[in-house]
Amino acid sequence: MAEDDLPRLVVGLGNPGPRYAGNRHNIGFLVADELAARVGGKFKAHKSGAEVLEGRLAGQRVVLVKPRSFMNTSGGPVAGAVRFFKVPLDHLAVVHDELDLPFGAIRLKLGGGENGHNGLRSITKSLGSREYHRVRFGIGRPPGRQDPADFVLRDFGPVERKDLAFEVDRCADAVAALVGQGLLAAQNSFHAT
Repeated sequence: MAEDDLPRLVVGLGNPGPRYAGNRHNIGFLVADELAARVGGKFKAHKSGAEVLEGRLAGQRVVLVKPRSFMNTSGGPVAGAVRFFKVPLDHLAVVHDELDLPFGAIRLKLGGGENGHNGLRSITKSLGSREYHRVRFGIGRPPGRQDPADFVLRDFGPVERKDLAFEVDRCADAVAALVGQGLLAAQNSFHAT
């Protein structure tokens, strides 16, 4: 199979279950759900330990992935999906929350460190490589002395919720740009905003 025929794997990170649905840590799931609406299908349980949806986005074959494990152990299902769909790591993009960016800021990159993000740490360990794309969605820093681990497991605040649907939509646009146009074009479009 030629590399252009291989799907792009887009992973949204989050924690399963209704208790976590509105948490800052679940922004990857929210973006994956928006992408699923665009692709036009429903996620289905997969033997990789994730929910997957195959379709087309920005003219490319994509597989949307939501690990069914908790964030800190998401590496196993992600690595399982990478193996099952036989995608090279440069065809993998992980959408996740980022404390070091203000709310709604979007940054895309290839490779790099995990910056204390346990979901990314688990994925890197399971893949044995850091060379995959990241779509980072800013959630801002916790107020005062609040523990970052507690902050990410809290729901978005009322002010953030007013703009959340718009920002999720914009992040889905960034993923579509990455899939359809490549990293540099996506960075040029979304890093300026």
